[in-house]
Amino acid sequence: MRADRLLSIILLLQTRGKMTTKTLAEELEVSRRTILRDINALSFSGVPIYTEGGHGGGIALVEEYRTTLTGLNKFEVQSLFIANNQNALRDVGLGDAGERLLLKLLAALPNTQHSTAEHIRQRLMIDPTWWWHETSISPFWEDIQKAVYEDRLIEVAYETFDGKLTQRLLAPYSLVCKSSVWYLLAERDKELRTYRVTRIHSVRLLDRSFSRRLDFDLPTYWRTHAQNIENLPSEYNCVLHIHPERISFIKWLMPGRWKLIKETNDKEWKTISLKMDSELMAKMLVFGLAGFVEVVEPDELKKAVVTQAREILEQLIL
Repeated sequence: MRADRLLSIILLLQTRGKMTTKTLAEELEVSRRTILRDINALSFSGVPIYTEGGHGGGIALVEEYRTTLTGLNKFEVQSLFIANNQNALRDVGLGDAGERLLLKLLAALPNTQHSTAEHIRQRLMIDPTWWWHETSISPFWEDIQKAVYEDRLIEVAYETFDGKLTQRLLAPYSLVCKSSVWYLLAERDKELRTYRVTRIHSVRLLDRSFSRRLDFDLPTYWRTHAQNIENLPSEYNCVLHIHPERISFIKWLMPGRWKLIKETNDKEWKTISLKMDSELMAKMLVFGLAGFVEVVEPDELKKAVVTQAREILEQLIL
């Protein structure tokens, strides 16, 4: 839209100072003639914009034409330009808006703060997206967002942890992005529960609204919920003897879920306890570390690994 482009021209000039017609045209992906028409429109509307010809010339705003964000210290300015999750914003259709917001903030800063903002942008970046993250969005994403924004009930087919599909009537409260994964926080049977969006196989948006709990506050609820999840007792505990070369792998794979229970020197095998989700996950870890791990306990895991190994050998021999 032209209005957005006119605003972008003002913000770019406030942020970068004098710019050529060619640079503005490339930045906004329009022709130079369009930029010249926009400059005339801004001038007629009272914006103090002017052009300079010749070598070193260009388009600029008078120095006094500026809205400043006053009262921000160096650390507050730094936080503005690193606390921004563009991937999550794009998922909910706000990616361009997020980029425009940063441009507006930078343009509104006093000149003395520009160097601080650029300094931190080139030295610190927070990327919350996990490696090899699946970038595709749920085919029901728009309906889910609509239901959340409009407080409308939905009927969904949800895949449980064991692969079964169940039909559920949900009152969708909020969407939360944690470590690149979107979760739907919804009320079912008068209880707030968390559903992984990628496990939703169908959505039917109903013409029925619901009333949100008056005492519900998303940040407060999510902090408590996340802490409760971390404090849940492990479904499966085991003790393993690990080769020292694989300790770094355990640290990377299971941060916070393992503990060294026998101190040895760096050249000896380590005895560690692990909190696993299930015996199946423990078996997968043992086979993945084959040759570098021994099962200490429980005995059931030892037997399960031996049984699985025999089955694998029989399949290979056949």
